[in-house]
Amino acid sequence: MTYKVTIQPSGHQFENEVEETILEAALRHGFAFSYGCRSGSCGACSGKVVSGEFHYEDDEEPMALSEDAKKNSMCIFCQAIPDSDLVLEVKGISAVKDIVVKTLPARVAKMERLAPDVMRLYLKLPMIERMQFLAGQYLDILLKDGRRRSFSIANAPHDDELLELHIRKIDGGEFTTYVFDEMEEKALLRIEGPLGTFFLRESDRPLICMAGGTGFAPLKGILEHAFEEGLKRPIHLYWGARDKEGLYLSELAESWASKYENFIYIPVLSEQKAGDNWQGRTGLVHEAVAADFTDLSQYEIYASGRPEMIDEGRNIFIEKGLDQENYYFDAFTFSEIQ
Repeated sequence: MTYKVTIQPSGHQFENEVEETILEAALRHGFAFSYGCRSGSCGACSGKVVSGEFHYEDDEEPMALSEDAKKNSMCIFCQAIPDSDLVLEVKGISAVKDIVVKTLPARVAKMERLAPDVMRLYLKLPMIERMQFLAGQYLDILLKDGRRRSFSIANAPHDDELLELHIRKIDGGEFTTYVFDEMEEKALLRIEGPLGTFFLRESDRPLICMAGGTGFAPLKGILEHAFEEGLKRPIHLYWGARDKEGLYLSELAESWASKYENFIYIPVLSEQKAGDNWQGRTGLVHEAVAADFTDLSQYEIYASGRPEMIDEGRNIFIEKGLDQENYYFDAFTFSEIQ
């Protein structure tokens, strides 16, 4: 038995098997639903249920489902299983509907230590292959035991000879320990992508980008794409890190600020070291954004980083007039495979 799931506003449809989550069915049919942890804790895969019935796995509501979200008929797709035909409201699907998700081998062409705990990997696809993607999307590295690790693509589509990833080392993380301690150039990986709906929308609104740590990676791709396209909208980039080393490509952002009149870069440190000699902004990055803007009703915000930053920022920004429909985010979650 299957249920029919209809996506608005694109009008696309797919069949959802009984006991299959909405996210599993969507990905199986090639629809690029955004997702992160797959455990219901980050909220990256949330969307509105316009009509129809569903239940959650193990009948437990996901951690990411707030009371306000429930009142607005929001659903966490990675945990929700249909009990009837469904109509869903999912942003971004129409823009990614023609992009093919591929599973490909990729060779590590270059490794570059950007900070003590940040490695930049450049991946080379086979000669006859290219991965079409939107700036800001991500890919999964497929591990031998079937597990996967998600990383944002840090380059823009116009510069796709190599795929660029920014990998932070996580204490005790299996995969990131391998990257930092054992991986060598020319290593072979299997990847799947592109995935996700974190990409720049067409709009005339001023743009605020907010990154925490390696959340800079997808925003780097988005900004390089915007500059290549000659985007004239005002753009602010707020990049938060614990210390100066965490702003591992700050000179690149500073060079953009020198080159593009519509771009402003604001770095923010939360726990600067004495040796940083820091004269810039301090505190939490979302609080820096809130301090600089009294009215966000005319803005779009693209946020990338830890779920705590995403959630706390959303609450503050909505209080300052931001339409939640104009808050786009990529929540980074961490697990034992990192």
